[in-house]
Amino acid sequence: MLEDIDIRSFFDISITHFPDRSARWLLQYIEYVQGLLEIVAPSEFVDHIDFSQLTQLNRSLIADTLREQEADLLFRVPYKRGADIDDLLIYILIEHQSKVDISMGLRVMSYMMDIWTAQRREWVSNDIPERAWRLRPMLPIVFYSGDRAWNVPLTLDAIMDIPEGMSQFVPMCEILFLDVKRAAVSDLTKTDHPFGWLLTVLQKERANKEALVHALVEAMSHLNALGTEQTGQWERAIKYMLLLILHRRPAEEHQELVKLVSQHTHELEVETMAKSMADVLKEQGIEQGIEQGIEQGETQAKQAAVLKLLQFRFNDVPESVANQVASIRSISRLDSLFEEVWEADTLDEIDW
Repeated sequence: MLEDIDIRSFFDISITHFPDRSARWLLQYIEYVQGLLEIVAPSEFVDHIDFSQLTQLNRSLIADTLREQEADLLFRVPYKRGADIDDLLIYILIEHQSKVDISMGLRVMSYMMDIWTAQRREWVSNDIPERAWRLRPMLPIVFYSGDRAWNVPLTLDAIMDIPEGMSQFVPMCEILFLDVKRAAVSDLTKTDHPFGWLLTVLQKERANKEALVHALVEAMSHLNALGTEQTGQWERAIKYMLLLILHRRPAEEHQELVKLVSQHTHELEVETMAKSMADVLKEQGIEQGIEQGIEQGETQAKQAAVLKLLQFRFNDVPESVANQVASIRSISRLDSLFEEVWEADTLDEIDW
């Protein structure tokens, strides 16, 4: 029952990391991986996948460059073709950025190569005969939930000038792609899977309250139609909607929206669970405030280093550039900007 859930251990996620971490949390469950594939992959392909045997692979077996990506998942699953059964890999990259990444095709292909290279290392370390080496085919998926429209292709030629007659030598790989915020509701819900209905709520996370309420009520009406054998899916969906409300909506709406979910689930425990979640978020806010105070000194030092290097490289630093540097709070962004300034020949070459 819901009252038995330990909220802190269940979903201790900071507000800033909610979009990618929450999607990753949902997609760690077999049912929701199946729901995603039912949306993005052809039905005749999905019909051959035995989701009951889907296994999430241990990330420690993957190359270091891939392990650093927190918002990705890798699964192995049987793919049946009549009497034949093959192993298929499903790689999901979860993307939630304010800036569309024109190099996404290269990123995904490089991660795929990391995975296959790790498979080859296993063969060598386990003394597998070369005649038995077989790379597992892989299904790459990009799950994008950013607010900006994704307007660049997921191909290498998006970042390549290809001379005439050379296109045949450019590696091609089809990547399945879901732009959550702009997908048609009919596409998300075509199989009536709970995952698709949750995405219709996610679409309205920044909409006005009336639009979000409509999406919540519509989603709840379909989720409540799940059978008793699907109780696990139903409970995870309720948790997700509550956390979305608490993480992504204004505080003054929380009580009303939580009560709405509670009324449509007929579960008195919902409001108690939401209060526990809110308490965790409040504690996180205090902790983050302390951390930000500690980090502020480091941030200012990084900003000063970038400005000093700009002065050294280009003499006069325009006030507009200095203001841009002062507005950057991310330490990792300041580090990468420092490297850009060092390598740039002109200010125009720096990606602000």
